[in-house]
Amino acid sequence: MVLSTTRSTLRNTDVLVVGGGLAGLSAAVFLAGQGVDCLLLERRPELSGHPRARGVHPRAMELLRAAGVEDELRGMPSARLLAGNSGVIAAGSLTGPELGALDEKYVMDVSGDIGPLSPTGWCLCHQGELEDVLRGRAERLGVALRFHTEMVTFAEDDEGVTARVRDRFTGAERTLKARYLVAADGAHSGIRETLGIPFAGETLGHYVNIHFHADLTEPLAGRRFLMCHTANDEVRGALMPLDNASDWLLHVAYDPDGTELESFTEERCGELVRAATGVTDLTPRIRSVSPWEGAARTAGRFRDGRVFLIGDAAHVMPPSGGFGSSTGIQDAHNLAWKLAAVLDGWAGEALLDSYDEERRPVCEATVEQAALRSKDRQRLTGTAGERPPVHPGMVEDAQVWLSWRYRSSAVTPWDEGVLPGHGVWSAENDGRPGGRAPHLRLRRGGVELSVLDLFGDRPVLLTGPDNRVWQDVARAVAHELELPLTVHGIGAELTDVDDRWPELYGVTARGAVLVRPDGVVAWRCADAPIFARDTLRAVLLRLLARS
Repeated sequence: MVLSTTRSTLRNTDVLVVGGGLAGLSAAVFLAGQGVDCLLLERRPELSGHPRARGVHPRAMELLRAAGVEDELRGMPSARLLAGNSGVIAAGSLTGPELGALDEKYVMDVSGDIGPLSPTGWCLCHQGELEDVLRGRAERLGVALRFHTEMVTFAEDDEGVTARVRDRFTGAERTLKARYLVAADGAHSGIRETLGIPFAGETLGHYVNIHFHADLTEPLAGRRFLMCHTANDEVRGALMPLDNASDWLLHVAYDPDGTELESFTEERCGELVRAATGVTDLTPRIRSVSPWEGAARTAGRFRDGRVFLIGDAAHVMPPSGGFGSSTGIQDAHNLAWKLAAVLDGWAGEALLDSYDEERRPVCEATVEQAALRSKDRQRLTGTAGERPPVHPGMVEDAQVWLSWRYRSSAVTPWDEGVLPGHGVWSAENDGRPGGRAPHLRLRRGGVELSVLDLFGDRPVLLTGPDNRVWQDVARAVAHELELPLTVHGIGAELTDVDDRWPELYGVTARGAVLVRPDGVVAWRCADAPIFARDTLRAVLLRLLARS
């Protein structure tokens, strides 16, 4: 059979997303949700469906809530069945006595109450189902998804990116033109390598994921943990339930220099499962075997001209802490509104520089936190006298999820409030510029909502109850600068349920806070200034790179 190599123009698009995994699908959803025309290429014929990562942390769930998929995600099989699971334990095997549990101060269990901090919380849906949900949402928003299609080459110029793509089934090649390219092509990103972007860090270990079916209801004995680390003479690994009954993952460490991946035959995997469970007569059905590297790496830059790295193409981290996939979702969200603003003409091209300025330091710090947690897991099986002290650089889980602070050209400068020695992490989520806008319970027309529900596709000016000046000023400035800007009065048309607006945001009844479409505080003014219009105009011009 002779494969066709005919070349033609596929189509033009605003944004080309390469990679149909979690980060790429998230980018497509967030871009399309803001009206950006985008095309997604995925070299595989279909989504993998492999469970891989399991769990979406609260900040990422806030973003998925805004994208309209929270309820669907919580309704997926794994999310429903694992909703009551919590805790990480260690044992010789599933049937053996427990050796320890992860209960350090830095750990906030998925069952912890974060109601005062967020309108949502953890979702334990596994990655295969999450990707299915995102794919469905992207298709409903009109994203063009092209599976079994790979990008062969790309070139940038002043107008955009020209890519040559190939249908992996027919061999047909076509040319595609886009304004921007989003690289979501994974840890071994060909786009990153083509651009010569370094990917520095360390390898912490190599593992295989064994996805298997076996009824473990009896040895589970009613326990509902997140993970059980197992350590015996035959296997060192970790068991993770996907349905608290018969659907499971087993992580097994291996040495790729001394062990061929092909040696993980169905028979060998069965032996490892029996050793980890302690059920000697178990006959598991092996669904799939997938290798992965436990590494901690961050790309040297997240932007290269018209190309942007997100997800595993930008950073990889060990699963300890559950930060990896959620960090990729946050990358996509940070980038999407900026691309939309530039494409729609209400922000300058230089706004896109802030993607690297903001995300790279936060991702580097998050990678470090994941690596520290991975190295700390040895305390699970060590005796009390042998356990090393917790590393002084460890930051508590809730701060990693919610209390980072951006320092960039897209927020007003700040110098205070960051934890000493911890870089990007703030002592509190207190409404200062660069941080996530704090959750505030509101009521409108008898319906309760979060202040986070007000953000999405445009800047928002939050004011107190005495907001007539800001209403007039915002309307005039938005008209003059031709940009979308919405004003919401806390205590005016929106009821402050807990009366916490001044406390959480650091303003008076006449103050105002400018929040970006991604829910990040860009600027705040404690009281209405004499020259409010000139002040707001100058702030918007600078933050949107239009000065």
